[in-house]
Amino acid sequence: MGSNNKKKCGDEMTQQWSKKTAATIVGQAGEDQLHEEISKRWAYVPGMMLMAIARTGEHYQIDEYYDFMKRHMDLFIQEDGTIKGYRIEEYNLDQINQGKNLFQLMEQTGEKRYEQAAHLLAAQLIGHPRTTDGGFWHKKVYPFQMWLDGLYMSSPFLAQYAQVFERPELFDEVAHQLLLIERKTRDPRSGLLYHGWDEAKEQVWANPQTGCSANFWSRALGWYAMAIVDSLEFFPVDHPQRGTLVGIFQRICNALYGVQEEQSGLWFQVMDQGFREGNYLETSGSSMFIYALAKGSRLQYLENPARRNALRAYNGLINRYVEEDQAGVHLHNICHGAGLSLERDGSYGYYIREKRVSDIHIGVAPFILASLEIERLEQ
Repeated sequence: MGSNNKKKCGDEMTQQWSKKTAATIVGQAGEDQLHEEISKRWAYVPGMMLMAIARTGEHYQIDEYYDFMKRHMDLFIQEDGTIKGYRIEEYNLDQINQGKNLFQLMEQTGEKRYEQAAHLLAAQLIGHPRTTDGGFWHKKVYPFQMWLDGLYMSSPFLAQYAQVFERPELFDEVAHQLLLIERKTRDPRSGLLYHGWDEAKEQVWANPQTGCSANFWSRALGWYAMAIVDSLEFFPVDHPQRGTLVGIFQRICNALYGVQEEQSGLWFQVMDQGFREGNYLETSGSSMFIYALAKGSRLQYLENPARRNALRAYNGLINRYVEEDQAGVHLHNICHGAGLSLERDGSYGYYIREKRVSDIHIGVAPFILASLEIERLEQ
């Protein structure tokens, strides 16, 4: 990248990149203290960014970061607990993710509207359209399709909701969703999970025998790895499927080690294709894996070499793709976005054609979360 003012990371743990990157985002707010990108709409990426900033604030006792999250959430949570721009009838798992911030707001303020909003989102999941085996469709407009992304959007929210409101049957639901998609999308040879699964086997991207999409996309598997570790945090230790979830998490992480790029410790956009022409080391998925490995290690769900591999990847990420200048922290080599549809056929060519960009929140939010977990692990 060739910048002279780039910080190398011999001392990256003392750098506290979570704080510096959160400060970069908070510093982009206008005179009204609102961030243009985050205040646009209720959606999964702004929700994740707010969560990353609020968690950083909580860990380092920076009240400003909690206030930033609350200010942006209050643009959407109405006095009666309805959510501006949200419709339950859309039945879209992506719309659940921002609701994860409601639990901290409930705890800090005691305001009823946050609780009512959480009940509304939980009602969506309880009535959500499902596959024959009871798996949540990714969206109403994607019938009979499960995508790895959707597990992150919905499962940790529902697990925390089950804990906070003492609804033990919802832990069964979370376990069912996480285990079902793993069973349907896992490749026995590599242990990696395919991006999506179409029960009807009618989508252009779906394998006519298995219903799975054709490739292992790093961010999709990153969503799932984060989903499982974040959900487990709320599970009762005596839940009958808790041990199975921990075991599956370990198994997935073992598969991740098998496709870690040797020199950088990072992961490729198409995970099992190495330096095939067009493939590249992708930073949003890599950040998600670092987060999952570091948190799994900290909470003792994962055995060795989780910690070592998380630190190696984090060093590689900072050294290669993170820059700092007068404007703050920058993250490079982020895949702009990818999905599965008629035009987005899940082929190798499709994934490598998607734009590579810098500083977009879908990469920066996981980077903040990963940095915070590494910092917690090292402390």
